Amino acid sequence: MSNDQFETPQNSAEPAAEPAAKSAPGSTASKAPAKNAQGWEREVLENLAFATLAEQRARRRWGIFFKLATLVVVCVGMWNLLDLGNKEVETLTPHTALIEIEGAIDSGGPGSAQAVIPALGRAFADTASVGIILHINSPGGSPVQAGMINDEIMRLRAANPNKPLYVVVDEICASGGYYIAASAERIYVNKASIIGSIGVLMDGFGFTGLMDKLGVERRLLTAGENKGFMDPFSPQTAKQKEFTQSMLNEIHQQFIHVVRSGRGKRLKETPEMFSGLFWTGAKAVELGLADGFGNVDSVARDVFKAEDIVDYTTHEGLSERVLKKFGAAMGAGAIKSLSSDARLTLH
Repeated sequence: MSNDQFETPQNSAEPAAEPAAKSAPGSTASKAPAKNAQGWEREVLENLAFATLAEQRARRRWGIFFKLATLVVVCVGMWNLLDLGNKEVETLTPHTALIEIEGAIDSGGPGSAQAVIPALGRAFADTASVGIILHINSPGGSPVQAGMINDEIMRLRAANPNKPLYVVVDEICASGGYYIAASAERIYVNKASIIGSIGVLMDGFGFTGLMDKLGVERRLLTAGENKGFMDPFSPQTAKQKEFTQSMLNEIHQQFIHVVRSGRGKRLKETPEMFSGLFWTGAKAVELGLADGFGNVDSVARDVFKAEDIVDYTTHEGLSERVLKKFGAAMGAGAIKSLSSDARLTLH
């Protein structure tokens, strides 16, 4: 055989060997695409997994939020349903109606006219209440609030002559507290209670001397010569002091008139009675500022002959307590204190 015959098949096999070598499993060219494909799939799976976890966490957080919100709504609904904050009393059993006045008498507290007058209305309107006890433990407060409560008690007593209202004093019934008590048919005290302080005061502060020492100049511009009246950073003029004193005297006379009208001939007046002094319960009985000794239970049992006591006091609702819890009352008090440096009170 010739050499050409052996060379022909050898040459024809060489082209076929190249693609075989290119597609060999162990070659670098075949590994690169496989790795790229595998990395892309892994990245997609990781992104999907992270997205799923984030969605689950968000769903869990929203679930907790809605559960808490639902719980709050249910609690508020149950509170309103049971009316634990301000119970409307309806009973056919004869009983003694009780209304509490605790603490200072002001426009925003439990001793305000807004709180006490509706309670008085409910107590007088209930046909099953045989009598009303106004339980007072107060050092005094606003003459306006005390005056409104006094006027309403006198009106209700006139409209319901067969339903007596008596005051029972706890620790103290002074100034504005006694302004209210004077409207009652009778006043019962403890021998050691504090009674009286029939007077009016207006308090404030003056910083003019301190400002002079510090070299501070007060720049106050007003339209009207008395617009800066009682400004603590300006000196008080004799005219302003005289005007203020006349106003206090006028309110004091209103207070005296209420006490005289309420107590009548029982009052044994002395020169000090309307001077702002106060006395023990035992001395108050001697002076005719009170009628006798007793507490809520003894008056209900021995005087009204109705031992069952039903509380008609207007209590703060849930919303008011929550607002105060988070400082709304503190903010209101700060605003009130900033709005006026001089306060008129019956203390």
